[in-house]
Amino acid sequence: MSRNTSQRKMIMRVLAGAGFLAGIASVPAAAQETVQVMDKGDVAWMMIATILVLFMIVPGLALFYGGLVRTKNMLSVLMQCTMIAAMVMVIWVVYGYSMAFGGGTGAYWGGLGKVFLAGVTPDSMAATFTDGVVIPEYLFIAFQMTFAAITPALIVGAFAERIKFSAVMLFSALWVTVVYFPVAHMVWDASGLIFNIGALDFAGGTVVHINAGIAALIGALMIGPRIGYGRDMMAPHSMTLTLVGAGILWVGWFGFNAGSNLEANGGATLAMINTFTATAGAILAWAGLEAVLRGKASMLGAASGMISGLVAVTPAAGSIGPVGAIVLGAIASGVCYYFVAVVKARFDYDDSLDVFGIHGIGGIVGAIGTGIFTSPALGGMGGEDFSIASQVVIQAKAVGITVIWCAIGSAVLFKLVDLVLGLRVDVEAERLGLDVSSHGESAYHS
Repeated sequence: MSRNTSQRKMIMRVLAGAGFLAGIASVPAAAQETVQVMDKGDVAWMMIATILVLFMIVPGLALFYGGLVRTKNMLSVLMQCTMIAAMVMVIWVVYGYSMAFGGGTGAYWGGLGKVFLAGVTPDSMAATFTDGVVIPEYLFIAFQMTFAAITPALIVGAFAERIKFSAVMLFSALWVTVVYFPVAHMVWDASGLIFNIGALDFAGGTVVHINAGIAALIGALMIGPRIGYGRDMMAPHSMTLTLVGAGILWVGWFGFNAGSNLEANGGATLAMINTFTATAGAILAWAGLEAVLRGKASMLGAASGMISGLVAVTPAAGSIGPVGAIVLGAIASGVCYYFVAVVKARFDYDDSLDVFGIHGIGGIVGAIGTGIFTSPALGGMGGEDFSIASQVVIQAKAVGITVIWCAIGSAVLFKLVDLVLGLRVDVEAERLGLDVSSHGESAYHS
């Protein structure tokens, strides 16, 4: 793709604005005072954004998923989300940050130069997209840590109610190592393979959502359906808790998207308004489809549309306009609805909580849509000679690389965990429910 200087700056701004350029500065504090500026407003905003992403995991995702399963499996989902997040935070500090952003120049990983956060101090700084403006490296590490923590937790919704707790934990530890950290480096680090083809991913359409969605589909297929799937009633036990969780996710997503700008400025406000408008468009689209096709709009549909819109706008939040975001959210919602209501039934796979149908498909639509709606003709932030066709091809390549890497890696890891521990609980434990059989407690008492 041929780009003029202004367009190259736009591409770099979007990618750097996502906060994922390998611009970690380790110069002495005295030098930083003369060549670098740390704004306390940026730091305060990024601390809040980081906490908002944590809020997405616990309690947001945990309650969203918990309400969607049956009563006997409520606590198992809460436990899986909580424990995965805690484990990945530790792994991130030990070697994950180094693998993703360790300063190495490889196309697939960042090396081991920052294992155990070697060399990081309160005085070391990380670059933002504005030359000379920096934030503390510890803050960049913490923000990225929350992204790494939520992604494997998203996957568990695909095989909820039937997987061993030990298998979930082992798979998650291996998966972030083999799949998440390398893809994060490829997409967000300046030396990464996908970064260098010019792909746009502001806040994680490929790294978080496509990654999680593809791994979820592989897991659902390899573990197999729940006992009684397609025959027994498996309706959500609490749509109230599901909406509470979905609402928390929406609030937390402002940290996810607007925080990915790394500075409290106009770029963050663009991501903020897009996170409003894309989600609203997606909710209306899903509910409207249900009303037309089924005669009634459901609360489950509204919540599903909400997440679909949030997923779709994630890669595009910093480079499209608010009206384009409405259209992108609505389109993604419609495509996700089709996969959830039609494709899953046709191919008869048990993606329990529609992780692939919403995160995987929504992430793909959002990634491709970024290449369309970034065009200035559609209200986006692209340069004057921005080419939709060329950028869509680049976005498609990024999607393809992510899907292949994740699918192969996930399949191998699921098989390995199955050989070592076994993936699935026994029939008696599944019928009793994972709350009691795996954790010895119940969410509700009569």
